[in-house]
Amino acid sequence: MIKAILIFNNHGKPRLSKFYQPYSEDTQQQIIRETFHLVSKRDENVCNFLEGGLLIGGSDNKLIYRHYATLYFVFCVDSSESELGILDLIQVFVETLDKCFENVCELDLIFHVDKVHNILAEMVMGGMVLETNMNEIVTQIDAQNKLEKSEVRLGNALVCEGLEHDQELFLFMTS
Repeated sequence: MIKAILIFNNHGKPRLSKFYQPYSEDTQQQIIRETFHLVSKRDENVCNFLEGGLLIGGSDNKLIYRHYATLYFVFCVDSSESELGILDLIQVFVETLDKCFENVCELDLIFHVDKVHNILAEMVMGGMVLETNMNEIVTQIDAQNKLEKSEVRLGNALVCEGLEHDQELFLFMTS
């Protein structure tokens, strides 16, 4: 089971954190700091798996990560998860972000955090992997985007219609 998904930059600033187990706010912050400390101190040429920190559950848990440009993508998982499967999942997540944002960068994660969470929710729910097919994920995200745009257009049309009605009412009352 996936316990947490963390993304932070080279300076340890969290850009996304999603916990699938309840932790207090203070504990979450400690987990983020400890995870960054464990992952950022490792050489580039070493394995991308390491034993989880004390806060996330100790030796029964693992941290599986990838470092892309200025961002660390870290999945905190229990021993039932496949390390290579999670590495592939990280790759799919990053490639999906790249497709949705056209060359994703750290600023996309900051300014479009809701969209990033939607993409993640298409892939992982409740700590369980739902979907790994990037094309299917992108199709679902595109459908959500179209629905949002149509809702905005409908809302704008209703506002305009309401303004016309108010103007007619005003003209009627002033005549």
